[in-house]
Amino acid sequence: MVAWQRVNGRHALPWQETRDPYHVWLSEIMLQQTQVRSVIPYYQRFRARFPTIEGLAAAPLASVLEAWSGLGYYARARNLHRCAQTIISRHGGEFPCDPQITERLPGIGRSTAAAIGVFAFGRRAAILDGNVRRVLARCFAVDGSASAAADRRRLWALAESLLPTTEIEAYSQGLMDLGATLCVHRQPACDRCPLASLCAARQQGRQAALPVPVARKPLPERRGSVIVLTDGRQVLLERRPASGIWGGLLSLPEVVGGSVEALAQRHGCRLLMASELPSVRHRFTHFRLTLAVLRADVEFIARSACEDRWHWLPLERVGEAALPTPTRRLLLSLHPLGAAIARAAMAADDRPADH
Repeated sequence: MVAWQRVNGRHALPWQETRDPYHVWLSEIMLQQTQVRSVIPYYQRFRARFPTIEGLAAAPLASVLEAWSGLGYYARARNLHRCAQTIISRHGGEFPCDPQITERLPGIGRSTAAAIGVFAFGRRAAILDGNVRRVLARCFAVDGSASAAADRRRLWALAESLLPTTEIEAYSQGLMDLGATLCVHRQPACDRCPLASLCAARQQGRQAALPVPVARKPLPERRGSVIVLTDGRQVLLERRPASGIWGGLLSLPEVVGGSVEALAQRHGCRLLMASELPSVRHRFTHFRLTLAVLRADVEFIARSACEDRWHWLPLERVGEAALPTPTRRLLLSLHPLGAAIARAAMAADDRPADH
């Protein structure tokens, strides 16, 4: 594995140029459930905006979420911010080098803590991200059992038993590179794999069957209603509570009670026309959400002072603001709202789809 990584592995990723634990940690959090090619530009912009862990800890959460906008899974950004503040307040601004301590920080699990230990401090620790899990499950033909927890324990024990005594960084990076480039989910390139002669799944012709997928229950359905209140140049958004769905993000106001006209008047507007738009569906990890959408065209009568949670967002900034995925997609799809939407859509073309 080490020999293969030296020649065929990835060596020019931006976070491989440093042992700074802040940069290693940032890359590991961004890479959770997100592909490398999507992460690179975000990582570079985020580092430029928050070059130190002290700067990240001191920044407003809204600024952190804005820098994360488009990368998806925003709980990662909220935990990143909390973790930075915890490191400043409890560890004197120094990142712990012990993975067992790091694992207890906000947003950091066992595998991420190990990766920080390996790549920032050269610690001997087992990594078990999705790529490594796939490599080990195939190489050793690890079948699933009735207990997902027991399967995880088995893979963790296997990963730890295989750790070399030297060259831990090349070994760990090699396993991740192999899973990301050759031992991929569909159509693995077994003919080029350095572990081909050892791989039990290949010998048994079971590459496609392993790792055994986790059985998933049908997702429950939830419904809600939101309002697109706009004067054609900007749209009214509400800051979500810090916890819960889309915590800390700007989102369309929910229809909870009262009339649309009252909402418009509250913000110094006169309602011109209201119309229903096609509903929006979005899949979360644990449920599916269907949103009924009401569009309210308004004109300003007198600009009123907004509470802190209310924001008028210029439509040309839709592509860069910290918005939930369905909100951004909805606003970018409303071509009648004007040319600003088209410009925002063009600006978003080079962004990865978020979640």
